Amino acid sequence: MTNNSTKSKVVFDISMSLDGFIAASNRTAEEPMGAGGERLHGWVMDDEDSRNRKLLEEAGQGLGAVITGRVTYDDSLRWWGANGPTGPARIPVFVLTHQTPENVPEDSVYTYVNGIESALEQAKKAANGKVVSVMGGADTAQQFISAGLVDEISIHLVPVLFGEGIPLFEKLGDEHILLEPVTIMDTSKATHLQYRVVK
Repeated sequence: MTNNSTKSKVVFDISMSLDGFIAASNRTAEEPMGAGGERLHGWVMDDEDSRNRKLLEEAGQGLGAVITGRVTYDDSLRWWGANGPTGPARIPVFVLTHQTPENVPEDSVYTYVNGIESALEQAKKAANGKVVSVMGGADTAQQFISAGLVDEISIHLVPVLFGEGIPLFEKLGDEHILLEPVTIMDTSKATHLQYRVVK
């Protein structure tokens, strides 16, 4: 049997405000995206423009594994449950953490991993040639991008200015990272930008 793990494309995918924030200010346990921050995901539930839904469905069809940070996991577990962010599809999720959580859902899709290289190796193996998606938070994204481990960056740019919050591209170092546009799709809820990382 051929090992397709090395063929898996690594895509960082996230929604962002026009001024570069992936969450608004005043984050709480009840509002982990900050006050009004959920509007970043408004395009996901858009019933007026079918292109938004189609984009989400196509991304899900090619997905083989997910990597996420511990903060995003902790903030989202109540909604994700044991099935993870992909629901009934039950795509494997690798959570970056220094310590396994005390309360782990039974029969869940989660694997708890220490270190981005280990997480990526295990995610690629699980994806078996399909896409590995790196999702929030900002620190996880910055680590993967800075280490040159991302093949594509997909930004869903939402027409809102937060003014303050959690910035996405704050700690990438002083080296320029060159990007090549792949696709751009503009809708009323978000402009979807897909870039290939030039290596």
